[in-house]
Amino acid sequence: MRMPLRGALFAVLLLGAGAAPAMATSQDTAAPARTTVQDRTVQAAAAAQESIAAVDFAGTVALSNCSGSVVRTPASLPTDPALVLSNGHCLETGFPAAGQVIVDRASTRTFTLLNSAGTGVATLRASKIAYGTMTDTDISLYQLTSTYAQIQSAYGISALELNATRPVQGTAIKVVSGYWKRIYSCSVDGFAYQLKEGTWTWKDSVRYTSSCNTIGGTSGSPVIDEATGKVVAVNNTGNEDGARCTLNNPCEVDENGTVTVRYGINYAQQTYGIVACVGAGSQINLSLAGCTLPKP
Repeated sequence: MRMPLRGALFAVLLLGAGAAPAMATSQDTAAPARTTVQDRTVQAAAAAQESIAAVDFAGTVALSNCSGSVVRTPASLPTDPALVLSNGHCLETGFPAAGQVIVDRASTRTFTLLNSAGTGVATLRASKIAYGTMTDTDISLYQLTSTYAQIQSAYGISALELNATRPVQGTAIKVVSGYWKRIYSCSVDGFAYQLKEGTWTWKDSVRYTSSCNTIGGTSGSPVIDEATGKVVAVNNTGNEDGARCTLNNPCEVDENGTVTVRYGINYAQQTYGIVACVGAGSQINLSLAGCTLPKP
């Protein structure tokens, strides 16, 4: 689990800002300037920098022990109550047991809403835990007392959109931690058929390439597709010590039951399956067509 360790020291993590690309000046319109290989290289680098800079902290939240984000589905309305996405193991009620699913449980938990620079601009409050589980996946969804429109109007911050389709191997991603105010960059290395940690088993988990070396406190961070800016997964765990299938040391199990331990590698749970389960008014409806989230 990627919750902060007890007694860990807080660190100030500064993100270096890349140099702004030089602005091109127009040449004689009758005779366009010839584009050189060097020009194309510079243009490609500038485009890549713009893509990277597009992912920031706006819409993420800091919990007391984890990270999270304000999220919406493609069909969400501005007048709908906003939802906050995090991990099931980040619930204030403690880790759900294997097989346990929590729905519509009252909550007054608060979240610090961050702007693009990572500065806290508001305290959002939950009305309930709309959904939470550590079975098959590791997610929690809180319904807030504020609507998407109210958050947008008051703070100029839009919710992050959940991608309705499954991510693919090689996708460039960013893991955005509101707890640490830190952004990790890597790619989807592949998928674990089953990921086992202690008594919990998660299905079709996202495996990161090694540069996403997430730490305690990054649990619940949105995993964002750089190309679309949409949320494709939620960060949840990593193998810290090289142990096999124990707490903080998940192992992969393939279709044949073969166990693989990847020391130092981190994982996330896909979120496209949430979309079909969100009905009108941000209500979680596990009976909707296409909804495959575990039921109580």
